[in-house]
Amino acid sequence: MDLGGVVNNIWLLIFLLMALMPKLQQSALERARRRELAKLARRRGSNVITLIHRQETISFLGVPISRYIDIEDSEEVLRAIRMTAKDAPIDIILHTPGGIALAATQIAFALKDHWGRKTVMIPHYAMSGGTLIALAADEIMMDPNAVLGPVDPQLGDRQGVYAAASILKVLEQKDVDKIDDRTLILAEEARKAMEQMKRIVRRLIEDKYPEERVEEIVEKLVSGVYTHDYPITAEEAQRLLGDRVKLGLPEEVYSLMGLYRMEVRPRRPSVEFVPITPTHRAGEER
Repeated sequence: MDLGGVVNNIWLLIFLLMALMPKLQQSALERARRRELAKLARRRGSNVITLIHRQETISFLGVPISRYIDIEDSEEVLRAIRMTAKDAPIDIILHTPGGIALAATQIAFALKDHWGRKTVMIPHYAMSGGTLIALAADEIMMDPNAVLGPVDPQLGDRQGVYAAASILKVLEQKDVDKIDDRTLILAEEARKAMEQMKRIVRRLIEDKYPEERVEEIVEKLVSGVYTHDYPITAEEAQRLLGDRVKLGLPEEVYSLMGLYRMEVRPRRPSVEFVPITPTHRAGEER
């Protein structure tokens, strides 16, 4: 027996196993996620979509790479909604710091326009664009310690990012002839961004509240009452949005979130769904 050949074969086998291990681990995670998604979908009689953003474990120059709502996410969520039967309920599990306003707005309007019942589930946080999506739902289920966030526009250039409401404050506090051109341009963009976001929020909630309540919600979420990263607690959300906000989540949601903790894949998409036909019809007890 060629001992050297055996040793070489063993090392080759070890190398192949090490090379395959990340792929095997990832495949196991994906299968586990799909099992939890299918279990929740059967229990709820709905199609379940995840929009979950975890900070990546891979870094560039030592800086963690964060994930957020982007156009690829909106494409995937819209596709999932289109593949859902018109009257079938949809549950979206949201865990996101926000992201591109265009992408979040597309998701929110697509969700609102779906005929079946829409529920957003928030185990930890759904800030900014995540809150915008939540406003489109018929019901918002939150962990008692989960938070939403304001949807006030943020404008930026090479010098930084600023709240639109704060930029407009400059016009109120200084004479125009004492304001530089850059700030005046930003202020004009801020004015348009504020009006646009107010129209978007009104359209999302105008069929859910009386007109005066709609304006109160718009004022609180869009007009710069809070800083952009202010955590709107579940209790505050109940006071602001009323009975649409429910405390508590199905256990499967927490199990699913635990399966994202080991994420090492830097690739998109972060959206996953299981296209199964619901066993319950709209209006039946679940």
